[in-house]
This record gives sequence, C-alpha cells and structure tokens, in this order.
Amino acid sequence: MKDADIVIIGGGPAGLAAALYAARKELKTVVISGDIGGQMLLTNDIENYLGFPSISGFELSDHFENHVKQYPVQFETAMVQSVEKEDQDGFRFLLDDGRTITGRACIMTSGRRSRLLNIPGEKEYTGRGVSYCATCDAPFYRGKTVAVVGGGDSGVQAAIELSQLCPKVYLLVRSRLRAQEILVERMKSKENIQIMMETVPTEITGDKKVTGVVLKGPEAGQNRISVDGVFVEAGGIPNTGCLPKGIQTNSLGEIITDKEGRTNLPGFFAAGDVTDRQDKQIIISAGEGAAAALTAHGYLLRQ
Repeated sequence: MKDADIVIIGGGPAGLAAALYAARKELKTVVISGDIGGQMLLTNDIENYLGFPSISGFELSDHFENHVKQYPVQFETAMVQSVEKEDQDGFRFLLDDGRTITGRACIMTSGRRSRLLNIPGEKEYTGRGVSYCATCDAPFYRGKTVAVVGGGDSGVQAAIELSQLCPKVYLLVRSRLRAQEILVERMKSKENIQIMMETVPTEITGDKKVTGVVLKGPEAGQNRISVDGVFVEAGGIPNTGCLPKGIQTNSLGEIITDKEGRTNLPGFFAAGDVTDRQDKQIIISAGEGAAAALTAHGYLLRQ
C-alpha cells in the first residue's frame, strides 16, 4: 500500500493549488518541500493576483497555506533527492533525511532557482554585497548605491523597490526590457534609476565587501561603476535535479507538459515555473497546479 495517492514536490503556488484540489477530491495528499511559498516569498508587492490589488508575497503565501491546511494534507519539510518509477505501481521518493515515501502519482511543482552570473567576484562576495533577493536584503542598502542585473519583471521590480531606499540605482539590461509595461513606466518615472541597455557585468570587485562592478557595453562609460551592492535578477533555472529517468525536457531544462499538466511518463505530472509554459506568473502557476491535480485524479480513477 502506498503512503499517498498523490505526492506533490514543491510548496509554491502550483504545489499548494494542486494540494487543495487533490484533497478536495479526497485523495491522500503529501506535499514535500523545503519551504511554503516558493519564489512568492521573494516578492515584495504583488499587484496582479486576482482579488488582491496589492499584497506581499509573504501574505499571499500565508493565505494559500491556511486555505490548504483546512484539508487533511500532509506536509513534509524535506527535499526530494530522487524519484523512481516502480513499474506500473506508482513512484518511490527518496528524501534528503534518508526517509522514503511512496505514491501512486506525482505532481512536480518544484519551481526555479536564481540564475548565477558566473563572473569573477560573484561567489566571493555573495552575502557581502551580492544578493539574489531584493525583498530580503534591500533594507541593508538604505542610503547606498546599488546595481540590479536583469530586464525582466523581477529585475525592474527590484530596481523600483531599491529606488525608494537608495540614492542611485543602476539597472543593467543585457538586451531588452522584458518586464510588464506598467512596471517599466513606473520605473522610468524614478529619477534615481539609470537604465543601461546592452550592458553586462563582467566582474564584481571589492575589498571585504562589494565596491564596484566592471561592465561591458555601449553605455559602460569608464568600464566600471562604484556600487555597494549587486542584486542579481537574471532569471531562473528549473529545479529538475530529482526527475525520474526518461522525462522529456526542453533546451532550457524545463519539463515538457500538455495543457493538463501531463508529461510523457504516465502518472507523472508537472505544473508551474518548472514547466515549459512561457509565462511565469503566480496566477498561472496556481491554475496549472489545479489543472494537474484534476488530471491526476482522473488518471488514478482509471487505474
């Protein structure tokens, strides 16, 4: 007998929505995650989740968690090391604490992690001026000069947030601004944000702490700017290290799914930012999680 009908890997919007829908179908549901909320916890102001004109990532995560916990969902605070298909009889999950959990079906909602710049000085000064979370670390840079790397929603949002605390914010954009227009317009209204297009950092310099960034690009000027902090918002990498053998992924490492969350492996579903869906948004991830749970329920009924 399996420990669960459905095992959900990940506790972000997709995972929590999947858990809610699975539990409401009276399926024995286990959520395995290192945290609850995922990358929502790194977002200060969320203004595009229906029903909440403005809410922090922490608050929205709390709403999700409290809702799900009204149902008999089992939460396991752990990381999945590996997933193995057990012939035609479900899956086996090895956790990082040595335990093993079994389930009839799986929904992978493990999300993404921050993409590294992989330049000299990044590793050396991480935690000493290099940050991957403006929401977490912005208060430490009050009154200081900072640089943000990235032209997507997270990069532009970080620049706006930091502009409220810092006298000068540089936004380094490799190619083009990909953020929502409303965010771009809001950023452009901030006089203390300098946007440097077609500009990339090649080295982070410092002396015990970050003191500057070496740049490459047409707007790089003297090739180096003096900053006290560098916020890396250069996109994400899907967390797919524990996938079972044979799962199809695209060139970016994202899990390929159909519109109901099915993968090429029967009984294994995926939703949210770990998949090949183009738009990575909280509301889309939640919807995908719900759809994957309903599809998984139908799959289990047929077994």
